[in-house]
Amino acid sequence: SWFSLSLKTAFALIGMGAYAALVINVPITLVAASLCIFFVIVNIRGVKHAGRFQVVLVIGLFAILLFYTIRGFGSINISRYTPFTPFGSGRILFGAGLIFISYGGLTKIASVAEEVKNPGRNIPLGMILSLVLVGLLYAVVVFVTTGVIDADKLYHSLIPISAGAAEFMGRPGMVLMAIAALLAFISTANAGILSASRYPLALSRDKLLPDFLKKINNRFKTPHMAIIVTGAFMIAAILFMELEVLVETASLCLILMYILVNVALIIMRESKIPNYQPKFRAPLYPWLQIIGVIGGISLIYEMGFIPILITLLFIAGSFVWYLVYGRLRVKKEFALIHVIERITARELSHNFLGRELRDIIRERDNIVEDRFDKLIKELAVLDIENQIGMGEFFKQAADSLSEQLDINSEKLYDLFIKREEESSTVIRPGLAIPHIIIEGKHKFRILLVRAKEGIIFPLAKKPVNTVFVLVGTRDERNFHLRALSAIAQIAQDANFEKNWMVARNTEELRDIILLAERKRFEEG
Repeated sequence: SWFSLSLKTAFALIGMGAYAALVINVPITLVAASLCIFFVIVNIRGVKHAGRFQVVLVIGLFAILLFYTIRGFGSINISRYTPFTPFGSGRILFGAGLIFISYGGLTKIASVAEEVKNPGRNIPLGMILSLVLVGLLYAVVVFVTTGVIDADKLYHSLIPISAGAAEFMGRPGMVLMAIAALLAFISTANAGILSASRYPLALSRDKLLPDFLKKINNRFKTPHMAIIVTGAFMIAAILFMELEVLVETASLCLILMYILVNVALIIMRESKIPNYQPKFRAPLYPWLQIIGVIGGISLIYEMGFIPILITLLFIAGSFVWYLVYGRLRVKKEFALIHVIERITARELSHNFLGRELRDIIRERDNIVEDRFDKLIKELAVLDIENQIGMGEFFKQAADSLSEQLDINSEKLYDLFIKREEESSTVIRPGLAIPHIIIEGKHKFRILLVRAKEGIIFPLAKKPVNTVFVLVGTRDERNFHLRALSAIAQIAQDANFEKNWMVARNTEELRDIILLAERKRFEEG
């Protein structure tokens, strides 16, 4: 992702340099490198500055392109579309692969998710809207351009949209579209540096790259070192790579990345990891993803040998780096292991991935721990395999809690039985919340219990599979009520019982509670 976005941005900077060279006699690469330095400075100064700049650029670009298509429709000559595929349909795939770089921005927004408000809604919405709107705009602009200018003239032009505008608007139209092209290149360069620089930041946080890349600027609160390193790589690409090779390599990396994204989505879904809780789910699963993989492979097949070789070298270099650096510093777990676990019914994972996903959800949903969460992280969890009676269950619960509360287990057992005799604590089929008051001060504990075959409560119509045991002193009455409120909100979730019963271990049971959507209370 970093490689493809960086090369795409380098291409945009070269495009800006090419337009500048039409006005003043300066080397294209020198202009492109200078502009790269300028955008690095803009991005170091903050996301807000870069974001506002981006909005103005995109609005201006869309306005000019809409004007171009509306004016150009009347000048289209239908005969220019015949023959429609003069070099055969296979060249369409090559053309699609070459310009695939234009769709590189689709996943850019995901790289700045940490800096997006309400990412669960805004990221999928932004990606879908951009794909639909930009796809339509590209098609209409190309349709108008190929309809107003002869193929031979179009083939030899480095500024095809401007040349198209000159056909029906003269020189003013050509200048206007040159401005639009500059806006497009500027917006691509600005967004490219913004998003590409977040990949080294994330890799450094994951201990896969050196620590200096995760440094945040004290004044501007941006990852300045990651931005500078990304900018330096772009300048190197501008100075030392041929334009066509640069574009083809960037497109190929992007296609490969999209293939891997589709494969990863299938693996993540099939892993059935409880902590994999996306806010948006792709439709038509898995056929949409399979079509995406096949389509991507067909585009790669049409690409040239040189970009494929460069991409393979980059992959090999990354793999070697992981072996000699990353693997020694961090333990990573693959979702594929969880798929294999389901097939072989063997415990192979250490739940590293579950914890990583838990941290992602907490950050995405702005979950701030309250006292209830802290108790859940510390408490004991009972996972009972066989069916047992209520008395046997209360003995196990009393034994588990007695040491934590420094109270005799028999005394706790008697309190549980007495409370149950007063009125049943089974609040609905399958769920019970036994809660008792003990002597002392500042004591409160929760015990989570899953009984796979159920606990037989005398007055319950069916065995109880889920139990929250609450024990506290009288001075903890307010928190006792808050805990009951939290449990009620958690248990109301439509998928709670299903997720509770399929959880594979006590850590997954705990995560179901920690990641549940509920109102959290400020401490104090």
